[in-house]
Amino acid sequence: MFKQLRNKFLILNLIIISIMMFISFGAIYLITYQSIRSRVYEELIDVSMFYGKMDENFTPPELTIKVPHHKKPGKFENISERSISFSLLTDKQYNIISKLSTFNIDDALYENALKKILSQNKSIGTFKIDENNWAYVINPITNGYRIVFIDITSEQQILSSMIYTFILVAFIMLIVIYFISRFFANKAIKPVKEAFEKQQQFITDASHELKTPLTVINTSVDVLLSNSSDTISSQSKWLYYIKSESERMAKLTNDLLYLTQMDTSNNKMFFSNFNVSEIVENVILTMEAIIFEHNISLNYTIEPNLITFGNSDQIREVVMILLDNAIKYTNNSGSINVSLKKHNNNILLTVTNTGKGIPEEDLEKIFDRFYRIDKSRSRNSGGYGLGLAIAKAIINQHKGKIYAKSIINEKTSFYVELPFVHS
Repeated sequence: MFKQLRNKFLILNLIIISIMMFISFGAIYLITYQSIRSRVYEELIDVSMFYGKMDENFTPPELTIKVPHHKKPGKFENISERSISFSLLTDKQYNIISKLSTFNIDDALYENALKKILSQNKSIGTFKIDENNWAYVINPITNGYRIVFIDITSEQQILSSMIYTFILVAFIMLIVIYFISRFFANKAIKPVKEAFEKQQQFITDASHELKTPLTVINTSVDVLLSNSSDTISSQSKWLYYIKSESERMAKLTNDLLYLTQMDTSNNKMFFSNFNVSEIVENVILTMEAIIFEHNISLNYTIEPNLITFGNSDQIREVVMILLDNAIKYTNNSGSINVSLKKHNNNILLTVTNTGKGIPEEDLEKIFDRFYRIDKSRSRNSGGYGLGLAIAKAIINQHKGKIYAKSIINEKTSFYVELPFVHS
C-alpha cells in the first residue's frame, strides 16, 4: 500500500516537472528561434541591398519582410565575410537572366535553388539542399525578380543543437529528480506509515486489553446464571469481579477518550498563569500516605513561586501520573525523590525512583500507548500503559518536554520541562 502511494507520488511529481521543463525549454527555444529568424531576415535585406548595388538596374526592394530589425540598410561593406550568399536575376517567368555572387557557386546549385523556391510558391522562406539550409527572398524589379539566397546552415545547427541539448538535459534532470523525489517521498511517507502502524498496533492492543475484562465478566455472569437459586451474598465474589472489571474498562475508555481529546487540535483547555510549585506540593501531600504504605521513603525539594502558562488541572494530572508510576516501580524499601526548580528559562520537574530501571532501547517507547516493559506486573497493578502517553500529550500541548533517563538496577528519572513565566 505504501509502495503504491510512493509510486503515485513519484509519477505525479515527474509529470509536473516534465511539463514545467517542456514549457521552460519550449519558451527558450521559441525566443532563440525568433531571434535567429529576425537576424536571418535582416541579413537577407542587407544582402539584397548589396547585390542590388552591384546591378545598375537595381531598384531598392520593398520591405515585404514583416519582422522588426534595428540595423540601418546599406551597411554591407563586409558582406563577403558573412555566410555564403548569391543572387539570381530572372524575368517574369522566372527564367534566369544573370547570376551574381562573391563566392564560387556551382551552376547546379543555382538551378536547384530556383526549383526549390518555385515549388514553395512563397516570396520568402527556407529550404534544404543536400546538407545545407538556405533562406531566400524574392524582390520584384522592373522586368522580373531578384532572388537573394543566404546559407543559414550554422543557424539551423544552433537550433538543432538546442533541441538535442534540451533532450539530453531533460533526460539527465529527470533521472536526478527521480532519485531526489524518491528520497523525499520515502521521508514524506515514513510518518504516514508510522502513524498507520501505530493505529494498527493501537487497535490490536485495545482489543487485547478489552478481551480480558470482557472474558471475566462473561464468565462471572455464566456462573451467576448457573446458580440462580443461590443468594446474592453467596455469589458476591462474582459480582465483585464484574464490578472490578467494569471499572477497569471504564478507566480504559476514559483514558482513551482523554487521549483522543488531547490529540484534537480544536480541543483547547483554558490556559492561564498558575503556580507550579503549589500544584506539585499539593499532589505530593495527597499521595504521601500511599507512598508510606508501600514502605517507600519520599524526599522532595520544591523551589517556591514558579509560574508557568497552561492548565493547572492537566499539569496536576501529569504529576500524579509520574508519582503513581514511581510508586509502582520502586523496589521494596526504596525511595522516591521529587525536585522542582528553575533551570535556565524553564521549570524543571524531576521524579526519580530506585528500582529495576528501564533498558535504554525502551526509554523512547515507554511514552507510546499501551507500551509496558513488564506487562504482567503492570496488569496486576491495574495499569494499561496509557499513563505516560497521557502525560506526554499534556506536556506537548503545553509546549514543553518530557523524557526519561535510567540506570539499570539503580534508578529511573522522569524529567518535565515547562516554559517559565516571569511574574
